[in-house]
Amino acid sequence: MNWPLFSVVYSMAATVTIGLCIIIALVTGFDEIVHIQIAVVIGFLCSIPAALFFTKKISLITGNEDSYSA
Repeated sequence: MNWPLFSVVYSMAATVTIGLCIIIALVTGFDEIVHIQIAVVIGFLCSIPAALFFTKKISLITGNEDSYSA
């Protein structure tokens, strides 16, 4: 697996997923700090499979799964 690509994709996926979870929590009325912290943890955990999926897709498109420039 291309770990540098995974780290970039994960940072973008985590930012989007955490933001989405926080917005959903606030809109539905869960506006206490405990609920926001739970939304952040859920966002972190949900972004791992998404980052793995998109990293593999990007690696297949580029054609170099394991090679990366250091």
